[in-house]
Amino acid sequence: MLVTEPATSLETGLQERAARSVPAESIDRVGGWWLRHAPGCSWWVASVLPHGDGTRAELAERVDAAEAYCAARGVPTLVQMTPGAMPDQLDALLAERGYERKASVSLQIASTAEVLARTPRGELRVRLQEQPTREWFDVLHQVVGGDAEAQWKLMRRIAEPAAYAGVQLGDQTVAVGRAVAETGWAGVFSMATLPAARGKGAAAAVIGALADWASVNDADRMYLQVEHENVGAVRIYGRFGFSELRPFYFRMKDTGGVGGAGGAGGTAAG
Repeated sequence: MLVTEPATSLETGLQERAARSVPAESIDRVGGWWLRHAPGCSWWVASVLPHGDGTRAELAERVDAAEAYCAARGVPTLVQMTPGAMPDQLDALLAERGYERKASVSLQIASTAEVLARTPRGELRVRLQEQPTREWFDVLHQVVGGDAEAQWKLMRRIAEPAAYAGVQLGDQTVAVGRAVAETGWAGVFSMATLPAARGKGAAAAVIGALADWASVNDADRMYLQVEHENVGAVRIYGRFGFSELRPFYFRMKDTGGVGGAGGAGGTAAG
């Protein structure tokens, strides 16, 4: 069954699905905003989702709450800014408070049927599993780096139905990706290919396997997040019928924490 949503709520629904697919260690809710903490994970996993509207005074109170939450945990305040999901007044309010604009990311969607229709059927063998294995995770970690223990715990927190795809060359896994299905949508995450296997159709094989899985798990549409500067990944996803629903970005301010935000870390984040 194809799930449709009003245009004004589609962005909110997808970004909240993504947040459940890349779950933070802890989440507090304040007036519809998600305050998240994810030590050791990619920086954006702990970004605030500002998905509750209000007056300018009410928004200022929520920003105060987010800053206090982040300062108590020793991290900068990072706010995910998605047009169509965030309050209209928020960007100007954060800019006035000294928040800097960071990263540029594309929220993209496609119909599962179109992805399948565009998937080349090659000879690469893909293993699909319901849980991540250490072999699958090791490939991801070799490509993205970071705190392995924290990232593994993140994978184990996922509650929605998920599929973990790995391309096999001989007895070695050389490319991975995962999908999480929720209410008619399948999100694509954790796409990674070892350098020696790039340019051989491994990423396409992963996407095709995840689309196959989505089609039999009542997910008629797919979505992903990819950094705009990752031109190669944007091009690959376009070949499968993905197109941009919305660009989004982040606002960040050091409110007593440490560290910062660089790029969004590549493609199909998480």
